[in-house]
Amino acid sequence: MSARERIQAVAAALREPRSIEWISDQADTDWKTTDDEIRGLARQGHLGRIETGETTRFHPDYTQLLFAEIRTLIAENTREELRTELVEIAEEIEEWQATYDVETWNELEQSLTDADLASEELRERRDIIACWQENEEDRRLIKHALELYTDVEAARSQETGVAERAKRYSPSRRV
Repeated sequence: MSARERIQAVAAALREPRSIEWISDQADTDWKTTDDEIRGLARQGHLGRIETGETTRFHPDYTQLLFAEIRTLIAENTREELRTELVEIAEEIEEWQATYDVETWNELEQSLTDADLASEELRERRDIIACWQENEEDRRLIKHALELYTDVEAARSQETGVAERAKRYSPSRRV
């Protein structure tokens, strides 16, 4: 993998704003190459930039990340699989609601201050809170994927049609 490819890989994996120095260190590249590549990615709209005092930090395009996650869900799952996942998420959350007599993960988090809870119970609740939050995020993404599923399928069909027409009319196929 070239230096620029390593920089692009680190940039694609960013989840929070990072400096050129941090990105350079992660990509194991020199500062100048990293600076050139990251600023280029920012000019192209792939990264945002935040000025913090004397340091510029770069962050992912969160909109692009959202759509990439939705696109991946659609590409890797059928509609039925996405619907099934929604049901499983709902069942798991309902089970936690019944077990702990709460409606939200926030209410469960409030219960962590209960002095009567043993350390094992505290750990279990903490882990459930993290899973609950992740489930809510997954549910949100899956709902978006289902809402866009038909549009993405239509776009793919159109892409396939254009590719097929291009093959039929390619110069190598003319007689």
